[in-house]
Amino acid sequence: MSYDEISQKLEREQIRLASFGKRIAAFFIDEILISVLLLVIYWDKFLQVQTYQDIMVLISNLFFYIVLIKVIYHAFFVWYYGASIGKIVVKIACVDIELLDKPNLIKSLLRSVVRIFSESLFYLGYCWAFGNSARQTWQDKIANTVVIDVA
Repeated sequence: MSYDEISQKLEREQIRLASFGKRIAAFFIDEILISVLLLVIYWDKFLQVQTYQDIMVLISNLFFYIVLIKVIYHAFFVWYYGASIGKIVVKIACVDIELLDKPNLIKSLLRSVVRIFSESLFYLGYCWAFGNSARQTWQDKIANTVVIDVA
């Protein structure tokens, strides 16, 4: 579906796309929540850290688990609620373009994995949203979703 078709469909249903400000706020809320969760889970390991080098070693040892927790967090909340906790707080949601309802588990998981990929490439996938009328990031484009305003 082209960007213009997406915009027309949302306009026909009187659905507004989420603003960049709300999306950025939701992103930071989610990152803080995930960071606190990781800190709680690995508190004993963080207490053993003495130097900057120890921190780097710890993070590289936990890298797989950090990515796994982020994927599970985003996939579960988008699938189950249509929004992560950050999105719920700022009153935006992720919807499947075809159904205009929350994405199914496969699309939510795909969106979550592509999100991690986008983050690892200097957030280029997020910058993609500035260049199209549907404000779709890479993860939105791949999973065929958009982020809408629910307030």
